[in-house]
Amino acid sequence: MLKAIVYVTLRESVLDPQGSAVKGALHTLGFAEVADVRIGKYMEVALETDDREQAVERVREMAEKLLANTVIEDYRFEIVEG
Repeated sequence: MLKAIVYVTLRESVLDPQGSAVKGALHTLGFAEVADVRIGKYMEVALETDDREQAVERVREMAEKLLANTVIEDYRFEIVEG
């Protein structure tokens, strides 16, 4: 069995209001060295296959169709032993 670890983040060109709010809060708490914060999503998807090549293709399809809004988000993933 394999597992996909998927990271989805807003594209650099897209404003990240959550990230800006967290940055402001960190500054308020005394962490003045924080230059920027970007918020994203982390997902783990268990796959009932041992075929790594098939897993890569299927996870790419999942990300393109559902897990990420590819108009405003970027994604990356890794396949690991699950």
